[in-house]
Amino acid sequence: MTVDSTRNYPAGSLGSFAEKFHQNLSGRYRLDAIFQSLAWLSVAIALIVLAWLLLDVLIDGIPTLNWEFITNFPSRKPEEAGVWAALMGTIWVMAVVAVVAFPIGVGAAIYLEEFSSDNWFSRFVEINISNLAGVPSIIYGLLGLAAFVYLFEPITGGRSVLTGGLTLALLILPIIIVATRESLRAIPNSIRLAGFALGATRWQVVWSHVLPYAMPGILTGTILALSRAIGETAPLIAIGALTFIPFIPDGLQSPFTVLPIQVYNWVSRPQEEFHAIAASGIILLLIVLLAMNAIAIYLRNRLQKINL
Repeated sequence: MTVDSTRNYPAGSLGSFAEKFHQNLSGRYRLDAIFQSLAWLSVAIALIVLAWLLLDVLIDGIPTLNWEFITNFPSRKPEEAGVWAALMGTIWVMAVVAVVAFPIGVGAAIYLEEFSSDNWFSRFVEINISNLAGVPSIIYGLLGLAAFVYLFEPITGGRSVLTGGLTLALLILPIIIVATRESLRAIPNSIRLAGFALGATRWQVVWSHVLPYAMPGILTGTILALSRAIGETAPLIAIGALTFIPFIPDGLQSPFTVLPIQVYNWVSRPQEEFHAIAASGIILLLIVLLAMNAIAIYLRNRLQKINL
């Protein structure tokens, strides 16, 4: 409906609204331009800061990033120090995290989204999962210290690879559950109804119809959660992960260290040479992170092509 400001409307009708309404198009366009400029400024500041950080790390770390740095064990001499133990420890811990967090997180999300009824218990669980996603990571570290290091020491071996993996799995479980539920909600309900119309059970509908279409989104959320876990340091320091080990883990109950802890250890030292190899460690950690994201993108694109 168009309001004609030149027309005399009866009192109490749309005319009174037209009298009070001031279009002020130039002012609204000005506010729109200001908001757009602030948005672009925010993006520019974020990109400049990111570029500055990456450039600073690359300048400091590339000269010392070589094959000996990757294959050497930690040393008190910066020219002989390497990240082989931390790199292998990171791979061990992330393998445990993926094996534990993925099936439990996806299974919990499927139950809450597809099978549970709307009652007080399901709402209680949903509220707690949403709150747990915002809990600081150091709290999970203290929980892992109490539960996996002391309470279940005969199983986990104390401060071991299994303890570190389970602690980080607890950290990212809420993220995987929330991402999986969002992916399941994005699937049109008509797909479920078509399966029920053919006589399929709910589990058959979920397994054969819903999950294949939701899997690209589930994988994306899982890899993002794993990307957060690989950079976490506070929970592993809380459970007492070692900062200097001259060997690689040989089992789930073996002591370990990871790349973020190794970098933290080098950065905290006063010698400038350790700061340079810390930058090399950051570059290596970014390479591992980008490799994980590349695998996720490949799997997501492949599953999308299969489902088309």
